[in-house]
Amino acid sequence: MNKKGMCSFKDLTAIAAATVMIFATPVASAKKAPSSGSSGGSHNVNGHFKKNGTYVAPHRSTNPNHTQRDNWSSKPNVNPYNGKQGTKEPKH
Repeated sequence: MNKKGMCSFKDLTAIAAATVMIFATPVASAKKAPSSGSSGGSHNVNGHFKKNGTYVAPHRSTNPNHTQRDNWSSKPNVNPYNGKQGTKEPKH
């Protein structure tokens, strides 16, 4: 910035380049196949559209298993990535 508090063209160019680099960086979010008999763990889920047209943003999910008690959305668990408290009663 100059003495008047304004950005120079050089400053704006650097800011624009940094912004492009941040948004152009590929995110490693491939769906991983769960290991058989997995206990715990999580995987990345790519962003996708549901059949009804709703967009689901990329996120992390617990690995599938035979219980809902360890899912982050189940009570009393907390999602370690966003800090949200689980609200669903586990079915089994």
